[in-house]
Amino acid sequence: MISVMQTLRLALQALVRNRSRSLLTMLGVVIGVAAVIVTVAIGTGAETSVASQINGLGSNLVIVIPGSVQTSGARTGNGGASTLTVADGLAIVKLPGVTAVSPSVNVRAQLVANGQNWQTSATGVAPTFTVVRSWNPATGRFFTQSETDAAAKVAVLGQTVVRQLFPDGSDPVGQAVMIKNVPFTIIGTLTPKGQSGAGQDQDDTVLIPYTSAMERLAGSTTIGSLLVSAVDGAHIASVQSQITGLLEQRHGIVGGAPDDFQVRNLADIAQAASATASILALLLAAVAAVSLVVGGIGIMNIMLVSVTERTREIGLRVALGARGAAILRQFLIEAVVLSTGGGALGVVLGVASSAAIALFAGWPASVSPGAVALALAFSAAVGVFFGYWPARKAAALDPIRALRFE
Repeated sequence: MISVMQTLRLALQALVRNRSRSLLTMLGVVIGVAAVIVTVAIGTGAETSVASQINGLGSNLVIVIPGSVQTSGARTGNGGASTLTVADGLAIVKLPGVTAVSPSVNVRAQLVANGQNWQTSATGVAPTFTVVRSWNPATGRFFTQSETDAAAKVAVLGQTVVRQLFPDGSDPVGQAVMIKNVPFTIIGTLTPKGQSGAGQDQDDTVLIPYTSAMERLAGSTTIGSLLVSAVDGAHIASVQSQITGLLEQRHGIVGGAPDDFQVRNLADIAQAASATASILALLLAAVAAVSLVVGGIGIMNIMLVSVTERTREIGLRVALGARGAAILRQFLIEAVVLSTGGGALGVVLGVASSAAIALFAGWPASVSPGAVALALAFSAAVGVFFGYWPARKAAALDPIRALRFE
């Protein structure tokens, strides 16, 4: 009786004899496994990128924006109501589960400094903005609460604004910038944030005290939004509910009347975006798996050709006492070696391709050990599935007819 090791040796010898055909057969599996790994890596990287962009908006961020108002039968839509005040923010910060609150007042303004000009959004915020948005100065400092109380004319520039106003590379800290013809002193620059999930340049901004924005630029008594930071993710739903109840009480909203504000939870956005990215990754992996199945069909075709070519050899081995199980095992091992060998090469190609995409295209691609293990296991399963029929056909050959085969 032929041992398993002898059978394995015979299978390997048969593959080596036809090395060119074996390598070409493995190529389909190589491409399939590499495609699975690359697509899963891209999908996982996209999911991670979306999550990091949303987290970059701030730790456990809840945003309160004005709601809609109706004037002469016309509804303004969200943001049309001017109902949010600084006092609302001071009341919200006292709620349990809230760590910090920052008002936000946006004013579109023309900036002039260093002989250059640039139009961008001047955003009035509180000193707590650095906590709410997890956004710290790169150089200089952020404005203080005393400067905010005094509506001081101080500003912190985003990196895009720095590049536009100071292209010569000079240090902007300490210099003056005109915002809507009002002189402000630059006291710091922000760390770069890059693009948001919506494609907006987060660095194209200048931050000033919200009191300065309200009194010196906008001339308003209400604010555009409130940025609220919860203690952690577990408290977001509770904080959101408490804010809704508090503002309804403060704004005198009773009897089921519509709220004149909206409380938005970025955790919901993150969950939806993550789910979308997961579905995309699954879809890409499924499409790539089709190529792996096609590679398996190629293995089956080549194994059928191999059985036909070696019919006399099979008949001779059976005539000399080889059992059908040994014949089946040999051809099945050949199919599995082709598929797993192709799978191993595919893993190497897939990991290398993912790294190249991340390096040259700048697209995040994260290869997980689970994806590698799944691709290898699937390639081995493909070898067993598509190799069994040719192996069964070889084992079932009639030795007398096989010996007469030309």
